[in-house]
Formats: sequence, structure tokens, C-alpha cells
Amino acid sequence: MHYQLVILGGGESGVGAAILGKAKGFDVFLSDSGKLDDEHRQTLIDYHIDFEEGKHSEEIILEAEEIVKSPGIPNSAPIMQKVIARGIHVVSEIEFAGRYTDAKMICITGSNGKTTTTSLIYHILKSAGLNVGLGGNIGASFARQVAEQHFDYYVLELSSFQLDNMYDFKADIAVLMNITPDHLDRYDHDMQKYVDAKMRIIRNQAIDDAFVYWMDDPIVTREIEKLKPEATLYGFREHKDDRACAYTDNHKIYIHTGDHMFTMDQELLALEGTHNLYNSLASGIVAKLLDIDDAKLRESLSDFKGVPHRLEKVATVRGVQYINDSKATNVNSCWYALQSMRTKVVLILGGTDKGNDYSEIEGLVKEKARALIFLGVDNSKLHAFFDGKVPVIEEAKSMEEAVSKAYRLAQKGDTVLLSPCCASFDLFKNYEDRGDQFKEYVRRL
Repeated sequence: MHYQLVILGGGESGVGAAILGKAKGFDVFLSDSGKLDDEHRQTLIDYHIDFEEGKHSEEIILEAEEIVKSPGIPNSAPIMQKVIARGIHVVSEIEFAGRYTDAKMICITGSNGKTTTTSLIYHILKSAGLNVGLGGNIGASFARQVAEQHFDYYVLELSSFQLDNMYDFKADIAVLMNITPDHLDRYDHDMQKYVDAKMRIIRNQAIDDAFVYWMDDPIVTREIEKLKPEATLYGFREHKDDRACAYTDNHKIYIHTGDHMFTMDQELLALEGTHNLYNSLASGIVAKLLDIDDAKLRESLSDFKGVPHRLEKVATVRGVQYINDSKATNVNSCWYALQSMRTKVVLILGGTDKGNDYSEIEGLVKEKARALIFLGVDNSKLHAFFDGKVPVIEEAKSMEEAVSKAYRLAQKGDTVLLSPCCASFDLFKNYEDRGDQFKEYVRRL
């Protein structure tokens, strides 16, 4: 049978795109080279969507009019090489779903801070009573929400992989937190290719649209000079500056949009640390662009609960605090975590290396680490970089072993920090599984 629409990948995003495609009258086929999880398989059966798992049937896939590709499938995959050679149009779930909704799009990207910022913006808008959906790289599938619900606003976290296959989609408000090296294994170890993917967030924006960005990021400011975005720019930075529309001054935060000035005591912010200040400033700009009431915004910025697996306090055991930062899947995330530590640290790191350069955290590790525990299948790159720079380095092949070694090595007043710098796929299902195991074994101490 000839299918107009083929979905590659049967995770949350792929199943959602299949449901939307079916709802819009397309003949849909979903193909996953691996095994579908039980819930997704059952959903496809319930919706009468044709699918296969454990293989990619080229005779079906290469006849498609359009393909929606899961962000997890690289263009280097054999099936993608054939799709590209055939010239079939490939889009992301976000691009596909964006065609079928006229809701306002608030889109957030960045190497770090995007999940926290996305969650905070969603919390602010929902608390203010807006009819808002949460999707993209977080929450439920955007496409499935477009198919089955009606929202006036969407807050979407977008990864570089999702942005890669977006063409006509437009963000009404685009937020770019920062750009630091990440996922370079997917971009031929070419930093500019990764930067280009992130900058697609401003694609199709016009003067009435907003681009919110961190003014102290040298890469972002360079790209703005080069690309000269048409959108109206709203910059934020830590210290007062006439060009910034959000900053801090004298322990207060200021957000200036149009002719309105929002202020709030910095110590009332729910999120601590410099990087979280940026997340709060960016979220505040978005809120004021959407005319959220000052009192409501203050309330939301002060009662936000944070994101699981991001600098999440787990427990204090015998005077040692345990912090789960499993979401730190790149070096810059770990740098932020270490920077916010006020004590000596036993640092657990390692996993699937994405082309990491550990020199960024070298100074902080030397200053703050009492010991390092490498938790990975292959730790040779970590040893090559860190051996001789820290008093104690140990290896662990499981989370249980890592936590028990950390317990032995930490001294009263220390912090045990899981902030791995790496992806989790060598020993765990995903970073959530890694963080959940950490919390489980800490609670058993």
C-alpha cells in the first residue's frame, strides 16, 4: 500500500504525529527500527494506525510523499541516507503540527536551561489562567495536543534536532538561553553547524515577533550581528545595562517591556543560582510580553518548584547533602552545577560522551572536588583528562556502587553531586532513569 505520510520513530513525538496525521485524513504508516513500548503500541492499535517495529521497510518508506522524523534519528542512519537520496521532504513533529494550529507559539531553546525556562514559563501562564499547552522536548507530544485539544498558547522546548527539520514554522516569541558545545557528535564535530541549528529558532520571525536572548553569550551576539533578525529583540543580562530589558540591580530584578517596568526582590525568586536568574529573567520577559499581571508574575516566580533531575535536592545523610543533576548531559550544565556549590564536592560523572571538552570544568573541579567517581562503561577519556588533577578518582559500574563509594568518600559538610556531563545510554534507559536510581540508592543509605 502507498502511504502519503510515513513517521520514523515510535516514541512520544512519532506516535503523536501519527495521531495528528490520521486525524487530518492522511494514510499514515509508522516505522520504528527498535521495539515500541507497550503503551505506544497499544495507542497505535487503538487508533487503527498501521505500524511496524524492529525494522524499516524501505519499499514503504521510500514511497512516502512526506516523512516526519523523530529527533533521535540522525541523518547518518542508513534509512535516512536513502530518504535524502530519494529527495523525500522530511519534517519534524513540530513543523508538521504547526500547520494545524493558529495558537501563539512560545519556543525556547539553548544548550542549557531550556527545560527549566520552558517549565517556568508554562507555570506562569497556567497560573495566570491562560489556556496553554506544554510540549516539544518536554511533556506530551505537541502534535497529539493539536489533534485532540484546543489551546490558545503553546510553550515548546525545542532541541537542535527538532529545529533541524523546521522550515515554515514560526515562533511568536523565541527564547534562546545560550549556546555552548553539545551534541557535536551529531553535527560532524562542527560547532558552527550546531549554532546554525539553534539559530533556526528565529526563522520566519517578523517585526511583531519577539526574540528573547542572553546578551552576554558571545556566540549568540555574534550570530545576531550576522543574521540581523527582523524580530524585535529583548535582551537580558545579570547587571544593569541601558540596552537590556531585564537585569538585576541592588538585589532587585527589573523587567522593562514597552513602557512598563516590573520589579521584584531577587531573594524572593524560587530558583537559586546565577543560571537560574537567567531562566527567571527570560521567563519574566515572556510573561510581560503576554501582559501577565505583575502580582501574578511575582507569585509564580516565587512559588515555582523546579524541574526533576536538575539540581534536585535528594536528602542529607550524616551531614552530607546529595544532589541529583542527572539532566546535566553536557559539560556546560555540569559547570553551572559546580559553580553553584558552596561546599567540597564528591562528583559523579561519566556516561556516553558526545564529543566533550572537559577543560571547561577543570578549574572548578580542581577547586571544589574532593573526589571524582566515573560512572560509565568506558571511562578512558575521563581518566586521560582528570588523572592526577584530583586527590581521589574511583570507578563505578552501577549507580548502587557509585552512591556507596560517594557515601564512603564524602566528609561531613560535603555535597555529593551527580552531574554527569554525558548522555546516559551506556548504563541507563535515559537521564530520568539515571536520576531515579540515584535517588533510590541515596534513600537507602
